[in-house]
Amino acid sequence: MSIALKAVTMNMQNLILASASPRRSAMLRDMDIVFNTVPSSFVEPPHTDGQSPRCYVKANARGKALAVATDLSEGIVVGADTVVVHCGRVLGKPSSMDEAHRFLHMLNGRKHDVISGVCLKDAKNNRMLVDAEKTSVTFRHLSTHEIKSYLQRINPLDKAGAYAIQAYGSLIVERITGCYYNVVGFPLARIEKMLMQWDYSLFDYMRSPTEKNPD
Repeated sequence: MSIALKAVTMNMQNLILASASPRRSAMLRDMDIVFNTVPSSFVEPPHTDGQSPRCYVKANARGKALAVATDLSEGIVVGADTVVVHCGRVLGKPSSMDEAHRFLHMLNGRKHDVISGVCLKDAKNNRMLVDAEKTSVTFRHLSTHEIKSYLQRINPLDKAGAYAIQAYGSLIVERITGCYYNVVGFPLARIEKMLMQWDYSLFDYMRSPTEKNPD
């Protein structure tokens, strides 16, 4: 497969998001970061008993990044995966609205963790970094009406744990401890720290403040 990419500068490798997630793309665009999107062909396996959630999301992030990097001769590929963990149980994306309701009733009034795995793969220099970020989230005590109303206003089937912290999520989340952006699904500060190990920075991929026309 041939992938056409647009470089940022002559001296930098492209930044490539190995994800079809509109939220992750929007987070990068909001910071005027120049990047390419190449959805990964990696199929996430179901979580197995005995596998730590942290290891699980790191393995998925790695699989996503490697699936894209295989077809590239250069580029910094970013793969990510996010799950919700409640009492040791991994909650991915619900398979139905009934399951989405069960997830929110399970999380109602309780604390849970959101864990994201991140993988950076340098396709040119064949090096890789894998890490994870955890944020604790506490839901308000929600009424059945609130849960039903919330789910009617979002698409829970594409969200780990059947919810999103942004927008309507402000009404159901009581508090968080840790990185907010991790709960959205993309721990940007963690990614920045990883890039800095290779002497890169997300600031390097941002358009100049004088640029007027986005791509």
